[in-house]
Amino acid sequence: MSRLGTRRDDLRALTELIRAPAALSVPGDVIAGAAAAGWPLGRTRTAGVAASSVLLYWAGMALNDYADREIDAKERPNRPIPSGRISPQTALRVAQSLTAGGLAVSALAAGRRGLGVSVPLAAGVWAYDTVFKGTPAGAASMALARGLNVLAGAGIGGVRKAAVPAGVVAAHTMTLMALSAKEVDGSDPALPAVTLAATSAVGTAAALLPGRSTRRRDKAAAAAAAAGYVAIFGRAQAKAVRKPTAKNLQKAVGAGIMSLIPLQSALSGKAGALKPMGPLLAALPVGRMLGRKVATT
Repeated sequence: MSRLGTRRDDLRALTELIRAPAALSVPGDVIAGAAAAGWPLGRTRTAGVAASSVLLYWAGMALNDYADREIDAKERPNRPIPSGRISPQTALRVAQSLTAGGLAVSALAAGRRGLGVSVPLAAGVWAYDTVFKGTPAGAASMALARGLNVLAGAGIGGVRKAAVPAGVVAAHTMTLMALSAKEVDGSDPALPAVTLAATSAVGTAAALLPGRSTRRRDKAAAAAAAAGYVAIFGRAQAKAVRKPTAKNLQKAVGAGIMSLIPLQSALSGKAGALKPMGPLLAALPVGRMLGRKVATT
């Protein structure tokens, strides 16, 4: 194999390790938190914090595969580590480097105000993958990390104002974690039926809970985006209710990851941030297209 071919294979393995396309679901968390808190870090610094969160997300994905390498050897042998395309040591170094890079970007973008939330976020990511995964506290740990990602956009001073969108995203994450626990073996129809009901509740909360804006157009935009969230995630779960195979549950989990984008858009709209909704929603078809090439779960 040529050196160019080897490099392409290495790049492919790396993108699979970090679930590269799924990172499109990350910046919207930060934007929703920033909008709810009144953009306390400013637009430019918020963009820097969002970039930091993407790096921390990728770090968590690499660390996930490092921690699960023995389980994946049995359940997901095609993943980069069990297939031999990436060594466990390399995966760990990738996780460490991306974590350090994420914290550095946060410090450069927002200084202490950014690090005040980014450091707990990084700690939460590592705690989930190395301590809480596979335990009764695993889902709550992941939900907390995702909620902290929303609060990262608000900075230390805006945490209270961003509590509602952080809670909504955390609730969605809990639903997603319940589905992902059965994506290898499949389940009975009760599980996707319960998560479908939870998804409807999350979408309703995103549309109806009080937001920073009281303008009708903002509320209408938020309601439309929330409906899109329920449609995307709900359709995949409804299919899993009819036939709760591992394949359908995996598709539902993938849909749940990408459906975060319209959910984040709804939360941003409730805060009066209509301009960011366009770029956020534009990332949805891109993420779904890339997700067909590189797995997001």
